[in-house]
Amino acid sequence: MLLDESTSEQEYIEDCEVCCRPIRLSFTFEEGELTGFESFHLDDY
Repeated sequence: MLLDESTSEQEYIEDCEVCCRPIRLSFTFEEGELTGFESFHLDDY
């Protein structure tokens, strides 16, 4: 998975590469370095 570091905070929905179910991805960058990453199956809400 490639992450775009041009924006400091991003959140989007993508199909899981393993099970093909939709997941929510959320990540943050500070000064070009990944500082946070979370992923959740949409069923978890």
